[in-house]
Amino acid sequence: MTLVDTATALSDRILGGWTGRIAGNMLGKPVEQGEVWTRDRIDRYLGQAAALPLTDYLPEPVSEHDGFALRPEWRSCVRGRIHGSCRDDDVDYAILGLDLLETHGFGFTTEQVGELWLLRLPYLQTFTAERAAYRNLASGLKPPLTATYDNPYQEWIGALIRADVFGWTCPGVPRRAALLARRDAVLSHTGNGVYGAMWAAALISAAFTAPTVRHAVEEALAVIPASSRLARAVRRVAALHDTRMSWEDTLSTLAEETAGMGWIHSVPNAAVLTAGLLYGDGDFTRTITLTVRGGLDTDSNGATAGSVAGVFGGAAAIPDQWKAPLEDTVRSAVFGFDGVRISELAERTLRLAEPEA
Repeated sequence: MTLVDTATALSDRILGGWTGRIAGNMLGKPVEQGEVWTRDRIDRYLGQAAALPLTDYLPEPVSEHDGFALRPEWRSCVRGRIHGSCRDDDVDYAILGLDLLETHGFGFTTEQVGELWLLRLPYLQTFTAERAAYRNLASGLKPPLTATYDNPYQEWIGALIRADVFGWTCPGVPRRAALLARRDAVLSHTGNGVYGAMWAAALISAAFTAPTVRHAVEEALAVIPASSRLARAVRRVAALHDTRMSWEDTLSTLAEETAGMGWIHSVPNAAVLTAGLLYGDGDFTRTITLTVRGGLDTDSNGATAGSVAGVFGGAAAIPDQWKAPLEDTVRSAVFGFDGVRISELAERTLRLAEPEA
């Protein structure tokens, strides 16, 4: 492969990561409320709309009751109604991460992450651990106190959803991606909350060069403590997948084993995400639809699954029903980025990317 071919392939894969993240987020957004939209309820909804197997964005609700239960943004996120992406924190943080690397480079500090939040990100567009950290920053606290003071969400999924840009800019170098994600994550998270971010960044980085999605999952596990709950949950999903257990039974088993953690905790969500990736086996549509049907934090998991699958296959392999409705346009609460083109974000990310020498 020539240098031109390599650059073209990298460009397509980074665009695939951005496109996949946004499409997966949009797919899961209407049912993002894990205590209401369980896996069984999501499938009942799809069955009533004759949308199983799921191969496109969610259909409009058949019943008025389901319409009330969906997220208020559903009217802009279901098939036939999408005109560009909706604003969402799962995409805002990827944009903010890009701005961080453009502004400070790979030598950024955790303190600079916090400064950029205060400058670019509206407080009311932050949630759980990020809102606690933002409040602590505004009160004058410094990391790591920003993550630990009055913050009961330290192991939730927030840092994981911020990790993609570190994988996209470190293609094929998962350990470096994980270390960058850790520096970002400790602003707001501890323990498995940080491990989730490191694992996700490494997973996305590995997807550029791994021969299979399973190999990428294994490479990502190598960057976090093997004894952590998150690593154990990911390995458990992989082991069940190896036995040829069905996707449904695998998720039922993991739901029992992670019961009580809540629907936004990093550990059960990493399990749902891993199941979507392994049972999706590199197919973009199957990966994101299985992941969202798995429930819990559907838009966050759909976004990360879409990023991994988009990198693995490249933008050219993403079916048009996922790309065309996005109209190459992103809505964002990050100051200065609302209405930015997906293609522009990918081009700016490509300029920063540092593959393994």
